Amino acid sequence: MGLDDKKIDQILDAVFTWSAKQGFKGHNKHDGLNSPALRLLLGWGKWPRLVAIQTVMRAPVNLRPLLAVPKTINPKGLALFTLGLLDRYRADGTPRHLDAAHNLLNLLDTVKSPGPWSGACWGYPYPWQDLGFFAPPHTPNAVVTAFVCEALLAAHRATGKAAYLDTVGSACRFFMNDLTVLRDDQEALCLAYMPMPMRMRVMDVSILIGAVMAQYGELAGDQSLRETARRLVGYVVAQQTDYGAWFYTDPPGDSLIRHDNYHTGFILDALWRYMAATDDWQWRPVYEKGLDFYAQQLFNADGSPRWMSDRDFPHDVHGAAQGLVTFSLARQNGYEYDGLPERIAAWALATLYHPEGRFYYQEGPRRIKKFTLLRWCNGWMFRGLAAWRQAASLPPSARRTTACGRERQ
Repeated sequence: MGLDDKKIDQILDAVFTWSAKQGFKGHNKHDGLNSPALRLLLGWGKWPRLVAIQTVMRAPVNLRPLLAVPKTINPKGLALFTLGLLDRYRADGTPRHLDAAHNLLNLLDTVKSPGPWSGACWGYPYPWQDLGFFAPPHTPNAVVTAFVCEALLAAHRATGKAAYLDTVGSACRFFMNDLTVLRDDQEALCLAYMPMPMRMRVMDVSILIGAVMAQYGELAGDQSLRETARRLVGYVVAQQTDYGAWFYTDPPGDSLIRHDNYHTGFILDALWRYMAATDDWQWRPVYEKGLDFYAQQLFNADGSPRWMSDRDFPHDVHGAAQGLVTFSLARQNGYEYDGLPERIAAWALATLYHPEGRFYYQEGPRRIKKFTLLRWCNGWMFRGLAAWRQAASLPPSARRTTACGRERQ
């Protein structure tokens, strides 16, 4: 498949149109307990809930329609589509992209998490059991709220609309007042994933929050959060291994996830956003070391995304999309990885794309899971392809080559 700008624009149009026809409602990776039957039979305890969620998530076919799992609007998905639309607007200035972004942000405003929270916040539309917590539907969490804030910050930059920035300021109050504090000292601040008693330190949480606070402070002219942002980012930076990776949790033994694909990308992107917003470049070597690890250890030569650094399959659509986002951002800032974004895009379109405008979920060693989870598949790939398309428009003089030749360990 040729990957010229016109073809990518056609694919982006098709993905957005297909998703809009669904009303931006879809199934989700962890939404098994939205099944009335599974909720009745297995919704009463931690381990039965984990069995229900993992069984639906890992099945070779999509069991959700058979189990009457409803399609829902996922706030993170809306944020991803919004970010993609704003990247498209940056690339070509077409007003319809900006109009569509406004509409999705208005929809996001209607799906905030209800409750007595200190500020604006968002969560997932399903009950979610993890090893370290149980969250009822719409419980706000730091990661979803941070992604929504990134969409609002991008919209403010594109339009100057103060209301978008004000909502980010409101979300910062949620971060600071409602999330459980897991570490707090002069050099480091670690916040929990959700506003509930919990001890699990999920690595990307604090740096995503820190990046939002740093950008809000820059755009709002409010330096009161700068030191808090530095400590949030500093906590995560300090957990980088000597070979450039991050474990999913601190300590690593709290999760079976080790050095996985897309959470690594989350951390790298957030670190750059913090540095750019604060003009604090002390951690640029950390970013560069992490970016090298990401390129070398979490992608194969053909552009397919590895599941973890020590495990190849499944090749997940989210990993491909995150690679496009991360290496497109890197390209905009002078880091060129010998055509890696192009290989990722070519692999994803050849392997996981259906021409009606949707992406499949995963490629395994023997078969492809040919169903579409709207946020996980279409939302992420729309975001990734739009970011790549926008970065590819930069002139070569704006880039510099980064060595990426070490062998996989």
